[in-house]
Amino acid sequence: MEIIILVAILLDLIVGDPRCLPHPVIYIGKVISYGEKLIRKITITPIGLKIAGTILSISVILGTYFLFLGLIWLAFKVHLYLGIILSIFVMSQTLAINSLYKHSLAVAKPLIVGDLINARKELSMIVGRDTEDIGEQDIVRGVVETVSENTVDGITAPLFYGFIGGPPLAMAYKAVNTLDSMIGYKDERYINLGWAGARLDDLANYVPARITGLVYLLISFFTPGGFKGVWNTIKKDAPKHPSPNSGIPEAAVAGALQIQLGGLNYYRGTASHRALMGQPIKTLEMKHIHHSLYIMLAVSGLMFILGSLGSLYVR
Repeated sequence: MEIIILVAILLDLIVGDPRCLPHPVIYIGKVISYGEKLIRKITITPIGLKIAGTILSISVILGTYFLFLGLIWLAFKVHLYLGIILSIFVMSQTLAINSLYKHSLAVAKPLIVGDLINARKELSMIVGRDTEDIGEQDIVRGVVETVSENTVDGITAPLFYGFIGGPPLAMAYKAVNTLDSMIGYKDERYINLGWAGARLDDLANYVPARITGLVYLLISFFTPGGFKGVWNTIKKDAPKHPSPNSGIPEAAVAGALQIQLGGLNYYRGTASHRALMGQPIKTLEMKHIHHSLYIMLAVSGLMFILGSLGSLYVR
């Protein structure tokens, strides 16, 4: 499995998500969307939506797992190499190293020449907040926050589940993640329907997020904040984040780079105050986008090494 995951990482780094091939998450999203429409035709009561949303979430996750388990099993039956190739491809589709890197640089590129208009436009492709009127520091903050939060969702958690249960389990994790991103909101429309999806996402990320926190500590000696800065920021600020898991990577990166993340954002014109992470020892600058990407790559590499060592130890 270590070789399959290693090649999958390299494939993601080199190729990413080819536009000529359909991404599995798109079809998972279509199933969720169809299920939501069907549920809303059947029931509108809070308890009905909660029960139906739970059934939808479990069905999507188990369906994804057994579908990819079956496809990979069939591929191995046809030919060993076909099974290996499909396993590598499925695993690579669960990773977002290339995507995070590419989209972050797309924001940094116009920032270098002071082109805030295009930087805001590129940022709007990777964040949900309003970007029309924000300044350079808030653009940088948006990218660094996105990179740090998605280091768990898009890299370390899929790797964690890939080492435990192979590509089918890593893809099932992506189904959990997609459920949360589509119906896991706490607003009036989704508070009941998305209840199970949101909690399953919190549960699925609980262990990977904490392992990722340990990985940040291991690389902290090579960052401006050092071990003390990363540890103190995780300990003090991570619990303030509304997510029980996302605060760990965000606080770790803030401590590592001696910057402050969080603060005021606007969503469709409505103000949202996020808890502050870290101390503003250094002013947010464009270079912090690159630094956060270097940290993301280091965390990815170390997570693979730890996963491989864990697999060898279990054997």
